[in-house]
Amino acid sequence: MRKLILTAVILLAVVFIISRQADLGQVVDTFRRGVPLWLLLAASIHLISILNNGVTIRSIYRLLGLGERVGRLTMLWCASVFFTIVTSSGGWGGMVVFVTDGRKRGLPGARVTVALAMYYLFDFVAALLLVGLGLAVLVRRGRLEAGEVVATAILAVYAAVLAAWLILAWRNPDLLGSILTKGGALVNRLLRRFVHREYLDVARARSLAHDMAAGLADLRHSRAGLLLPLALSLSHKALMVSILFFCFLAFSQPFSAGTLIAAYAIAYMFTVVTPTPAGIGLIEGILTVALAGIGIPLATAALIALAYTGITLWLSLLYGMLTFRWVGLGASPKALDLNIPTAPVQAYTRKENP
Repeated sequence: MRKLILTAVILLAVVFIISRQADLGQVVDTFRRGVPLWLLLAASIHLISILNNGVTIRSIYRLLGLGERVGRLTMLWCASVFFTIVTSSGGWGGMVVFVTDGRKRGLPGARVTVALAMYYLFDFVAALLLVGLGLAVLVRRGRLEAGEVVATAILAVYAAVLAAWLILAWRNPDLLGSILTKGGALVNRLLRRFVHREYLDVARARSLAHDMAAGLADLRHSRAGLLLPLALSLSHKALMVSILFFCFLAFSQPFSAGTLIAAYAIAYMFTVVTPTPAGIGLIEGILTVALAGIGIPLATAALIALAYTGITLWLSLLYGMLTFRWVGLGASPKALDLNIPTAPVQAYTRKENP
């Protein structure tokens, strides 16, 4: 069954690449026009940013008592990006990759889910801080448009919903269990006529909520540790701005720090909120118009936008394609150091079931 799923995903990837041949061709042509040294440095920074993501997830895993190597988490992150893009599944697709792999290796699925939710939340918070600076630059230059305001609002809603979900799991797992049960029942009712069975096991909703709460209980003893993943998320944003910096150098375009921050803020916002997978096919045009709007010649703006998306999106897709099969078929280890402290979980269980 696993091989069948992997084959289906690979076929989706082939279809995706064929359907995006024109976009890929534009990126390749753009790379030929730029200064190779700067583009190579940008690609190198991108690799560092990927490793940074693995270190960030590892720091969150440690907070939740999960033991896993940085290398494997980095591979999983690449595979999750690939799976998310080719299946158009959004951030939930990335969670599926981590949870599936975690279960295969003996990690509690609820804790892995919480870890990934926290990772996305830290990413959104770090992005909102940088987006705020970018909007300030656009306001000062008189270039702020309604689209940027709406995209920022949507991004803030994403972060708020994710934070509310985690807080609810931490403070009131019974209420979260009820919400998950009702939501699952609604999904089953809507899909029953198509799949002719219960698509979701709503009986597990309450146990899932309590498992998540047990994992979050560990944070009560290590709140100071939350600063590390936040700092790592901010460093990831700095690395992404650095990639944009080298793209500007590759095409000999003068810039200021404000220009880089505003351009990255726009690129990130519309990558998250666009209807296409990771914004491919749409973000290039949006970023081109945005760069032209802050004074960069249109032709150069198009080259910078294509180079940036080529490195951050297409290279991510390539790395994910290379790692997805390895992650999916990798043998489970005979033993894995989970490092899961049992005391907080037992204390929580006693509290819920006196």
